[in-house]
Amino acid sequence: MGEEVRVTNLHNRNGGNEDQNQEFDIYPLSSYYFGSKDAIPFKDHTLHHHLLRIQSNYAASGLRTSVEAVLLVELFKHPHLLLLQVRNSIYKLPGGRLRPGESDTDGLKRKLTRKLSVDEDGDGSEWEVGECLGMWWRPDFETLLYPFLPPNVKQPKECTKVFLVKLPASRKFIVPKNMRLLAVPLCQVHENQKTYGQIISGVPQLLSKFSFNMLES
Repeated sequence: MGEEVRVTNLHNRNGGNEDQNQEFDIYPLSSYYFGSKDAIPFKDHTLHHHLLRIQSNYAASGLRTSVEAVLLVELFKHPHLLLLQVRNSIYKLPGGRLRPGESDTDGLKRKLTRKLSVDEDGDGSEWEVGECLGMWWRPDFETLLYPFLPPNVKQPKECTKVFLVKLPASRKFIVPKNMRLLAVPLCQVHENQKTYGQIISGVPQLLSKFSFNMLES
């Protein structure tokens, strides 16, 4: 249930009209190499732990902003989404929390490098971060997320931004030993909130404006 994705050129299929579908090139899972490295700490063992940490961080630093990556690969002529799996039960898009003053792009490159690259201290230049596909808001210290900021909410507690990241034709994915990198079919993720949560299950809808171009390795 896991595959790798490879993304390259993003261009408009119909002469640059943004209202038309955009083509997105996806490379086969077999184009990528997968290895492992030392485990990294995972702080949120349950949703309850995550909410407690948000509450603690909010008291110290205010709004928590996280950035996550949508990475796509081709398998059996179908688009697959790369997900990190922790403890055989928790699925996450690669990414994480921004540091104070850090830009979305720099923060996402840092997180991807730490979790998926050989050199954890690299500058992240290998990652090509594209457009922001969507934003999810947590109005309070509760489980419910919204794909918009309710107008009556003046002090949201968390914002998660989801970015499309274009993969090269081939690369190495080096994953911490306490995590698994899986390639999951988009059709399996679609509206499957019980298994994958609100954000991941909504990714197929965020990608609805794209036409996927399956390329050979």
